Amino acid sequence: MQEISSYREAFIAHMNSKVSVKEPENLYEPISYILNLGGKRLRPILVLMATEIFGEDYTKGLDAALAVEVFHNFSLVHDDIMDDAPLRRGKDTVHEKWDLNTGILSGDAMLINAYQLFENYDGSTFKELAKLFTKTAIEVCEGQQYDIDFETRDDVTIPEYLKMIEFKTAVLVGAALQMGAIVANAEDTCKDKIYEFGCLLGLAFQLQDDYLDAFGDPKTFGKQVGGDIIENKKTFLYLKAIENSTKEDAKQLEHLYSLSPKQPENKIETVKTIFENSGASELTRQEIEKYTKKAFECLNHISISEDKKKGLIEFGNILMNRTV
Repeated sequence: MQEISSYREAFIAHMNSKVSVKEPENLYEPISYILNLGGKRLRPILVLMATEIFGEDYTKGLDAALAVEVFHNFSLVHDDIMDDAPLRRGKDTVHEKWDLNTGILSGDAMLINAYQLFENYDGSTFKELAKLFTKTAIEVCEGQQYDIDFETRDDVTIPEYLKMIEFKTAVLVGAALQMGAIVANAEDTCKDKIYEFGCLLGLAFQLQDDYLDAFGDPKTFGKQVGGDIIENKKTFLYLKAIENSTKEDAKQLEHLYSLSPKQPENKIETVKTIFENSGASELTRQEIEKYTKKAFECLNHISISEDKKKGLIEFGNILMNRTV
């Protein structure tokens, strides 16, 4: 296996060779813009890692990796429109830099571009990649709709929330790994188990994201701490706190999540105190550990060398420690 930085560098070079601004510029320039805003490139790295882990030259996975990254960024362009978000990675969002119609149309083109990249694979590989991509893409859309629906619901359950983050976040992690296995023509059992490994790791990652949003270090988290609380998002922390708090605390928490104060500091601190006192913070940490452990257990059912398993575990630990 290569160093993570080597996969990333190879991917960025491939992306730069494939993505260019052509006519009409107002369609293609936003695509180049969003793809070059940065990011850790985690999903394409996973495609390349899996391709090599299952015995193929990782460069054979570059087009599949680019398809995953283009699709992921397509979803960000449209998410930013739905959220009316002004910034993405510290820069203007596409619809702010250009306009709403351009954001919609460029996003649509990105989704089509992602499908086009699979045309570079032959026969059964193309069909299998496209089938997985179609399944994953519709699940991501379903996850986004669940997320939107939850904003106006007061009866969201924990199983519903876990399904939402599985579809919105985890399935794309699983699909990235399985695409690498498909490119490498791995056994069906290996394809299934590497997908399961990715989904479980994706769930752990998103739950940790929920936790760090409230209790993370602002210097290392990379986002505003307390953002989910400010936006009244019903995360795993919130749902566990409602489930385990006293009636008084649960009522106060529900009331706080109906407010949007201009100065949210007191709200954030009060909510965090309820998260702690209810045991929700500890239960969330336990849930993160549970999904991480289950992910690593999947590797016992994959026919690869112990060194490669250790490499995947190391990547998982790096991912969870936010040091990728």
